[in-house]
Amino acid sequence: MSRIGKLPVTVPAGVEVAVKDGLVNVKGANGALSQALNALVKVELDGGKVSFTPVDESREANAMSGTMRQLVNNMVTGVSKGFEKKLNLVGVGFKAQAQGAKLNLTVGFSHPVVIDMPAGIKVETPAPTEIVIKGADRQRVGQIASEVRAVRPPEPYKGKGIRYADEKVVIKETKKK
Repeated sequence: MSRIGKLPVTVPAGVEVAVKDGLVNVKGANGALSQALNALVKVELDGGKVSFTPVDESREANAMSGTMRQLVNNMVTGVSKGFEKKLNLVGVGFKAQAQGAKLNLTVGFSHPVVIDMPAGIKVETPAPTEIVIKGADRQRVGQIASEVRAVRPPEPYKGKGIRYADEKVVIKETKKK
């Protein structure tokens, strides 16, 4: 059995987990999330713990038990604490500005780039060269951060562009005569 799948998910106070009609619903302070269940995984809710067991001994059922456990764990963490991604802008004149549900980027193009944030995702700019994307759904936070980074990914010669806060950009050596 999957090592991750063996561990039960502990549900903290203030979070409700419900399993019915092929869905796992999780409600908390930061919102509500739902995930479709896989037929290869049996989900049991007992007290403050959610456990996942494969239906049979197949390799797919074993893998899906660990996957479902981690997806539900991310949902529980998201509705209680939330997830965030930090991005930095590197370049002369590069700046970001959060205006409600929109992110306005000035990153060296002839026009400003405006990105609309979907419902459930918040964006903040504590400094003109920093972007913080927050939300309850880990996958959506990562996807939006990836889309923002794709506007101007870091280039390898000077390192200019939008990068994750913990990203290391390897700078290439310029061509010599």
